[in-house]
Amino acid sequence: MNPSECENMTRNEMSEELEMDTVDSLIDMPFATVDIKDACGITDAPQIKLKRNKENECIKSDQMKKRKKKQKDYQPNYFLSIPITNKEITKGIKILQNEIIQQDKRLAKAMVSDGSFHVTLLVMQLLNEDEINIGIDALLELKPLIEEILQGKHLTLTFQGIGSFGDRVGFVKLAEGDHINLLLEIAETAKRTFQEKGVMVGESQSFKPHLTFMKLSKSPWLHKNGVKKIEPELYEKFISHRFGEEMLYRIDLCSMLKKKQSNGYYHCESSIMIGKKPIEIQDLINEALHRERMKLKSKVKQIKELLLKPETQAKIRRELFEERLIHNNQGNDVDFSMTLT
Repeated sequence: MNPSECENMTRNEMSEELEMDTVDSLIDMPFATVDIKDACGITDAPQIKLKRNKENECIKSDQMKKRKKKQKDYQPNYFLSIPITNKEITKGIKILQNEIIQQDKRLAKAMVSDGSFHVTLLVMQLLNEDEINIGIDALLELKPLIEEILQGKHLTLTFQGIGSFGDRVGFVKLAEGDHINLLLEIAETAKRTFQEKGVMVGESQSFKPHLTFMKLSKSPWLHKNGVKKIEPELYEKFISHRFGEEMLYRIDLCSMLKKKQSNGYYHCESSIMIGKKPIEIQDLINEALHRERMKLKSKVKQIKELLLKPETQAKIRRELFEERLIHNNQGNDVDFSMTLT
């Protein structure tokens, strides 16, 4: 007997043994008081083995087709964003961008606006309002899970150095440290939470947290004009520069395609707050100014509403008419006195 025949016999024996184990497990079930073989139509183990093999092959083939179709149709249009709000980081990146533009003015078209600075935690596909609502629910469920991971501690992200993806995307790197492992754990938890809701998400196996400051894909004009990669020499002065720290206090569900906000940040469907944002003097000043602006807007609105009332407009017209009469009478008195002299 040759080796292949031995291998086939071994496989047949294993298959038959597995089949008998299945029958035995069914006998142990509460409903198995009848002849299992008769009930299932099992008369010959080799025949049902072939039948099951064919069924399994069909199932695997269908699963592969569905998986390929999903992969083909999958186009991410939403993402989880950690916004960058530290002015020190923003200022440092603007200096970096200006340094690059001074060396090659064409690259101004590749720069990311400071209002858009963020770290992407997860990308996904949400095709309609129902799916967006599911995404919002998943985000809300994510909040206590993240707080459990952090255990009451703050997660501070330190940004230092420059990196690139294929010389086409320039980004500020996260410095090495425990904060990266925590961020990876949060990203994996987010992926699992959204998947359990049925949301199609991107793979996080190659997840590399980063802060993009420029990308050539922002302008097809660059490629047409010979700019095909970002030369490392352009940012060599910043290769080890420390840009600052950002504390994780908010995660947003943002759209890639909807119109951005007036400050340059992405359209945001919903947000969760993680812990509390540290209060700074500038934050207090901004809040006070905001309140004063709101009071002023309210007063202006009241004045506009008052001016639009018919009785107000009638009163204004009457007062203007009276002033005009007085003015005319004064003019006549002057002319009369001049005539007398």
